Amino acid sequence: MTNIIITHEKYQIPAYVAGKENNRAGIILIHEVWGLNKNIRSLTDRLAAQGYIVLAPDLISQTGITEKIDQSILAEAANPATRDEAQKKMRAAMTPIRSEEFGKETIERLRICFNYLRQEYGLEKIGVMGFCFGGTYAYSLAASEPDLAAVLPFYGHAPEKEEELSRISCPVMAFYGEKDIALVQDLPRLQMSMKKLKKDFRFKVYPDTGHAFMNDTNPTTYNKEAADDAWREALKFLKAHL
Repeated sequence: MTNIIITHEKYQIPAYVAGKENNRAGIILIHEVWGLNKNIRSLTDRLAAQGYIVLAPDLISQTGITEKIDQSILAEAANPATRDEAQKKMRAAMTPIRSEEFGKETIERLRICFNYLRQEYGLEKIGVMGFCFGGTYAYSLAASEPDLAAVLPFYGHAPEKEEELSRISCPVMAFYGEKDIALVQDLPRLQMSMKKLKKDFRFKVYPDTGHAFMNDTNPTTYNKEAADDAWREALKFLKAHL
């Protein structure tokens, strides 16, 4: 378990790495919009304990977003009395990560992380797991890196274009909360497209569960029953494909 800086000619990428060097499979773990925090480091350690080299890159601190918002905003957003103001704060703070340029650079950073794991540790198989912001970029990395072995997006937005979905070559296991309305409403479209494209796609929706149910540092969103089941399912999926 150590903090590193991945040095590239274009980027300096801070990251947290855990796992024994003789492990033969790796996982890129992509954080939520809150950045490389305690929850993500804990998940990194838990995955490493299962026998993987796990790399959790910091993809947003350079934007300054993590200094402007914290998880207390979620509590404000859940309160009808403060919801409107909280949502305004979040929209303003997240402006830097909504640009097309940021999206392209983030995929570049993730592919650098993929190559780092492969070259530094000689890993034979590498998967990606991500949450919210990270779930969205888990899908995007899968569409950009043909050598990925598995992808596990937790409550992430899948690409809308079938051309992008068509580039996903590895199995996908996605997780959602039933109350995460926008994502759940998009599932029929996604399922139909993946079936049409003959992709290995499966998903699980947890009843009476909202967004960010895996984050045990956030009592507003955490759902232990759903989180425990999703973790078991994720580990089974990883074992089958890595």
